[in-house]
Amino acid sequence: MYKTSDKLTAWFIGIGMATLFVGGSLGPIQKLEHVGINLYTALNSIGLASYYQGLTIHAVLNALVWTTFFIVGFFTFIIPRSLEKPLTMPKLNVLSLIIMVIGLVMAAIPILLNLATVLFTFYPPLQANPFFYIGLVLVVVGSWVAGYGFYATYLSWRKEHKGEQTPLIALGSIITMVMWQIATIGVAVELLVFVIPWSFGLVAGVDPQLARTFFWFTGHPLVYFWLLPAYISWYCMMPKQAGGKLFSEPLARLVFWLFLALSVPVGLHHQFVDPGVPQGWKIVHFVLTFSLFVPSMITAFTVIASLEIGGRARGGTGLLNWVRHLPWGNPSFAAQNLAMILFAFGGISGLTNSSYNLNLAIHNTMWVPGHFHLTVGSAVTLTFIGIAYWLVPMLSNKPLWSAKMGVWQAWTWFVGMLLMSNALHIIGLNLSVPRRTMLGAAPYAATDWQPMLIEAAIGGTILGISGLLFYINMVGTVLQKKRLETPIEMPVAEVYHAEEPVPNWLDAWRPWIVVTVLLIVVAYGPVLVNLISNMQLTSPGFKLW
Repeated sequence: MYKTSDKLTAWFIGIGMATLFVGGSLGPIQKLEHVGINLYTALNSIGLASYYQGLTIHAVLNALVWTTFFIVGFFTFIIPRSLEKPLTMPKLNVLSLIIMVIGLVMAAIPILLNLATVLFTFYPPLQANPFFYIGLVLVVVGSWVAGYGFYATYLSWRKEHKGEQTPLIALGSIITMVMWQIATIGVAVELLVFVIPWSFGLVAGVDPQLARTFFWFTGHPLVYFWLLPAYISWYCMMPKQAGGKLFSEPLARLVFWLFLALSVPVGLHHQFVDPGVPQGWKIVHFVLTFSLFVPSMITAFTVIASLEIGGRARGGTGLLNWVRHLPWGNPSFAAQNLAMILFAFGGISGLTNSSYNLNLAIHNTMWVPGHFHLTVGSAVTLTFIGIAYWLVPMLSNKPLWSAKMGVWQAWTWFVGMLLMSNALHIIGLNLSVPRRTMLGAAPYAATDWQPMLIEAAIGGTILGISGLLFYINMVGTVLQKKRLETPIEMPVAEVYHAEEPVPNWLDAWRPWIVVTVLLIVVAYGPVLVNLISNMQLTSPGFKLW
């Protein structure tokens, strides 16, 4: 029934893991460079031209490619099972894989040839080879095509189940894909209308301010495209693994709808220091960004309550003793629970980023990578690793090679990330150490930076070891001859108050789509009209490295 979707899932996740291995391997090397251990001399002999080329590879493969491939693969697996219906148009999903792989290759070749050393944000006037941009477009378009396959399956299910409410896993997944397709309109306009013609030399210049604004139309919603699949696991799967139940399905549904409505009209908080954006609209986006704290706090309450139900069902008593009774020996559970703890710190530092006056102090400092390593590097990646600990054995029909190694991997990731992110936050806030910089070669590097840079390097090294443990476990699982005696089932949590009615407006698309579009028009319409009417396509392209 699910043979095609399972094969597609394996391809998507396998490619995503391969890119994470390449991109992730450069992370510890960057942190060691900051303390004077420069391994780039050795890497130069195999074709890496500079620290900044390595930084581009690290960021693009980890933040854009790994996440997108894993998410599309994960949804390809869970949507059919949630709806109990195979993909209605599987050729669309096969086509999406082909398009995304072609895009990955097209983008990767210029990066590896040092023709696209433009970092994660690829801000103009830094200019890459046009095929880098075209490759990124194809990766996004491929994910859209996958979404169309999911929509076709969902619409077919609705025709067959008129009057029934959408299963929560399928609803959360479809909402995520709809949000993603709305959000990526910004980067699509940036690349197709402005950047790609400029990179081909068809137009003489580009407007960096306008390009940045279109980028951040997509750039911050990208965070929620990463996070919402993790939320699906936290809400719908982890309680089952903990032996508990989902505390409240209506609250879970509300959270996904709120993220749909609020994820896009918040990008200007990344542009607080940009002089070309009116201050009043920055304040609007600041308020909307803080409103995202509401679904985040609902999630914290609901997920913790769901896990408490499981801990108490396992014999836990008292105020917090139930925590000890959770299944910490299960690597899938341990990885995801530790990811949630790290995300709590990431959320706090995110409030600092989005606060206008505080952002002025930490903008473009090491605080920022400290923050997003707690989000995409922990809440997202460590959760995806935890999912892989049950998903890869299920796909391969083989037991996890070493559960103990999986638990050690989760804890080493947790410790390494705590050390690294703590150091980056401190030197960013207290010492204004710049990010995106080869600090080991910077003539202005101060001696009082060193203690925290050493801590970050130790944390980065531990993270590298943790990553190796994960890959050893995955390869060992797939290559072993032993087969599962009992097939693994996808963990799906029951609802604690199953009799609690779910309001119809929590399964209705129209009002939420209307609210989403209205918020985007209000928050971005006047800003983009102003920037476009005053755009100056005058900046030439630059290649710095």
